[in-house]
Amino acid sequence: MSDLIYDLHCHSTASDGALPPAELVNRAKQQGVGVLALTDHDTVAGLAEARQAAQECGIRLVPGIELSAGFDNHCLHIVGLNIDPANGRLLEGIARQQVTREERAQKIAQKLVKKGIPDAYPDLRAAAGNGEITRLHFADFLVKHGYVETQQDAFDRYLSKGKPGYVPTAWTALAECVDWIRQAGGVAVLAHPLRYKLSTKWLNKALAQFVAAGGQGIEVVTGRASIDDIRLSYGLALKHGLYASQGSDFHAPGNQYVELGRLAALPAGAEPVWNLF
Repeated sequence: MSDLIYDLHCHSTASDGALPPAELVNRAKQQGVGVLALTDHDTVAGLAEARQAAQECGIRLVPGIELSAGFDNHCLHIVGLNIDPANGRLLEGIARQQVTREERAQKIAQKLVKKGIPDAYPDLRAAAGNGEITRLHFADFLVKHGYVETQQDAFDRYLSKGKPGYVPTAWTALAECVDWIRQAGGVAVLAHPLRYKLSTKWLNKALAQFVAAGGQGIEVVTGRASIDDIRLSYGLALKHGLYASQGSDFHAPGNQYVELGRLAALPAGAEPVWNLF
């Protein structure tokens, strides 16, 4: 195993992170990260700035992305690692994802208006500029304006499935998202496999479909993972012949449990995904 600290999942202001790409890279360097993947939601807009910052501070940047993918009426997140961000097929796919995200944001805002919460969309669109609007942005808006106390409250009361601001979304199919990543020369990794609230049967079914489409990795260690989580995720990696990845899923400073580079070690014997690049 390498002594380098790898963090292969994090977000900047290009999607729903709090730090601009250059600040994110510099923070990773301060946290001892040697290899960082920037994996913003459905965009590669932050990669050029991150690459420049990585060259200046002396860490390796792995160009990445996190795609929302549809599987049996569920949304799964697929991280693409070591992608070519200029690949035409990937960029076409990103454009489709961004249209879907924009339509969802407008629908969420309309639903919130019906619950007496005005102005979310114009506020968030102005703040995001040309960037993506995610549900996390809506959660922050609800906290900022006093409708809820925390991000989790926002999801529990308004944004999760079955709540007043939830909008079912038809994301691009899992196999097609994996194909975009592969067309761009990247490695497809299923992000945080235990967060989808899928039964063991359905999670294994999703992973079988993921592998059949060309998926090669699974996140075994994440920022919030317990020892049991790691054991379960590693079991899935072994069962489906997948390489093991690790990433904090860092979004913002201030959460001691989700910090860049603050990750448990991969289990002994795990085949690290970075061996593929």
